[in-house]
Amino acid sequence: MKYLFTASAVALLASLSAANAQTEIQWWHAMGGELGAKLEEITKGFNDSQDEYTVVPSYKGTYPETMTAAIAAFRAQQQPAIVQVFEVGTGTMMAAKGAIVPVHQLMADQGAAFDPAAYLPAVVGYYTDTEGNMLSMPFNSSTPIVYYNKTVFEKAGLDPNTPPKTWAELEEFSKTIRDTGAATCGFTTQWVSWIQTENLSAWHNQPIGTEQNGFGGTAARLTLNGPVQVKHWENLKRMADEGVFKYGGPVGGDNAAPMFYSQECAMYMGSSASRAGVIANAKDFELGYGMLPYYDDVEGAPQNSIIGGATLWVLSGRPDEEYAGVAKFFEYLSSPEVQADWASFSGYLPITQAAMDQMADYYAENPGADTGIKQITLNEPTENSKGLRFGNYVQIRGIIDEEFEQLLAGSKDAQGALDAVVERGNALIEEFEAQNQ
Repeated sequence: MKYLFTASAVALLASLSAANAQTEIQWWHAMGGELGAKLEEITKGFNDSQDEYTVVPSYKGTYPETMTAAIAAFRAQQQPAIVQVFEVGTGTMMAAKGAIVPVHQLMADQGAAFDPAAYLPAVVGYYTDTEGNMLSMPFNSSTPIVYYNKTVFEKAGLDPNTPPKTWAELEEFSKTIRDTGAATCGFTTQWVSWIQTENLSAWHNQPIGTEQNGFGGTAARLTLNGPVQVKHWENLKRMADEGVFKYGGPVGGDNAAPMFYSQECAMYMGSSASRAGVIANAKDFELGYGMLPYYDDVEGAPQNSIIGGATLWVLSGRPDEEYAGVAKFFEYLSSPEVQADWASFSGYLPITQAAMDQMADYYAENPGADTGIKQITLNEPTENSKGLRFGNYVQIRGIIDEEFEQLLAGSKDAQGALDAVVERGNALIEEFEAQNQ
């Protein structure tokens, strides 16, 4: 009996030793709630699929909080191997000399299966250098679309299956909705910065900065005060004064979605990744989906929208064996099965053509779910429509909100507000450039 106990103990110790021999990989992320739970489920799937590595996901708060925590940890030499960083943090991450391991380099060094051509250009273009090398691994990518209330459209005498294609149609529909009493407001929007400035520019193939919107180097400067952007802000101000458009608030525009859910506003421009939440809250009306409207007098419009969301960056200074595990984990995350499952659950875009193909049946069974992917792949991205890359851009988005509110208050006209965005934003970019030379 004593021998059996000893043998069992030895077996247990051997099992524990094997478990302890697994290389642990820390992954800091910014996804809470249901998305965070799904992220942990995906991570568990990887951990269960092999016995060499254990990826440990840790929620660190909002995107800015997660990025700030990772930078502080790096300075203290306690950094994780992987950190999730939102798209406007790309310039800051690139400027952190010696702090990152570019994904293309990681995958090559580890001999991992990696074909950049397998990824959708509109998704990965945001995260490549001027030579086309991927710097970080796309994970949760989204793009803004139009959600609309089919029930209100029908009450207003509009075709419930025809969302507005142009800004002229959107304004006409909005006035009809208001004038018939079907709703008190035509439309609202999240993110004046991301949707009504950055995506507005890309959708019309207009630059928002020099040097390929910042992709060409840190000497880039903002130029988002051009004629198309000024005209659009003028129109938003006029429509706000007429009650056709209602402002959703600064930063993410958190008041926009409730105005849509309550049927105060008939249309809502928000993230494609909000789809599950919109469906859950659209309880008393039929929901429709449409692409962003465009100005039909702007040559080349519509072009393609740009992404939001985040990617996974690999931080330097970790043991070699961790990087082998990170490469395997990225292979797993990029697999068509995992990507299709994640995209169908979350509303984020699949990052590869293979994943998109695998979702064909899902898209067929869920009309409108493919609106974002159709929009972002409408045309091959140009220098004006693959994204933006500027230092201190998180703060610049705050400036965009401040100046837009000055416009709405009547303190400035559209040209003056956007000129101020450029002047104040470029001062921050110059400060960033000086700090990272």
